[in-house]
Amino acid sequence: MAHTVREQVKQERFEDPVQEAFIGLLVASGRLRQRLHEVCAAYGITHDQYNVLRILRGVYPEGHPRYEVAGRLIERAPDVTRLLDRLERAGLVERYRSSEDRRLSLARITRKGLDLLAAMETPIRNVRVEALGHLPEDDLKALIRICGTIR
Repeated sequence: MAHTVREQVKQERFEDPVQEAFIGLLVASGRLRQRLHEVCAAYGITHDQYNVLRILRGVYPEGHPRYEVAGRLIERAPDVTRLLDRLERAGLVERYRSSEDRRLSLARITRKGLDLLAAMETPIRNVRVEALGHLPEDDLKALIRICGTIR
């Protein structure tokens, strides 16, 4: 059941439409984030860890250095090194030295990491579809454009 921002935050008035839109974005973002956290927790990882695995899957069988992973994260993570350490301990990521620059450590997703992402694919897709699947294509395009403008 759809709720307006006013109903959701139990607030009758806003300073202006900018404030109402801003709060609406925060409420929607918080709900999406919560659903993604729930799915990730069911698979024993955090949403930040899922995001790192998704990034590394995109370049598999190659890897990325830490700074590249950090630059591609959807949400800024304070300590990407620690994120990679935890994923490595879980066997989801492995590290290796670059053949071009031996000083550079690269992280690569493992078969176990790929299998985990494959298992999570449908539940993650379901979150997207629940949130946005009912919107007409024109609204989705407008949302994409608006998000790009905000960013």
